Amino acid sequence: MVNKTALVIGATGLVGSQLIRLLLKDERFSLIKAFVRRSTGIRHSKLQEFIVSFDHPEEWHQNVSGDVAFSALGTTIKTAGSKEAQYKVDHTYQYQFALAASQHKVPVYVLVSAAMAHVNSRIFYSRMKGELERDIKILPFQSIHILQPGMLSGNRKEVRMGEQIGTRLIRFLNKLGIAKQQKPIDASLVAQAMINASFHTKKPLQVYTLLQVFDLALSKYPA
Repeated sequence: MVNKTALVIGATGLVGSQLIRLLLKDERFSLIKAFVRRSTGIRHSKLQEFIVSFDHPEEWHQNVSGDVAFSALGTTIKTAGSKEAQYKVDHTYQYQFALAASQHKVPVYVLVSAAMAHVNSRIFYSRMKGELERDIKILPFQSIHILQPGMLSGNRKEVRMGEQIGTRLIRFLNKLGIAKQQKPIDASLVAQAMINASFHTKKPLQVYTLLQVFDLALSKYPA
């Protein structure tokens, strides 16, 4: 039995909601602190919600203390309204959360990034994710874990038609033995991989590609 405190942002999203569900069932975690813009609607003795404005980290910074920081926050340009607004959610807010966690000596940090994330990418989304990875890597955590899943599958609250079409196409190609590195992955598997990663603390930095995320989700004990 390990009485760990988990810190979570993105708790109402596709991966984050699955992460909360799994953490509440995981006996190794006795407290889950969720930093959210709106309530998850979940009532549980292990769950402590902080309704926050991510634009004002000085108001919630002091509460970012615990054993593992999980970051699964994200949005789309369509939802955010512009590239600048999406960058604020996908990069700035997540970096500020990670910075606060590092300043409060949280030892382990786990981030959901994206396949093909790279600071020099010509694709805005991939470049944004790459810049976040770059900035996270220099923070003084004892152990940093970056997951790079491909296209996510699961029950979203919002309909993303382009993503649904893309998922069907990739699955069709997978059946033909093509594009195995881009196959969709269920959000619950990503969430489980995040939890499992938090116990793999021998290395200061570990980056998991899509197929490694699948393997990590099925692992039970630290490597």
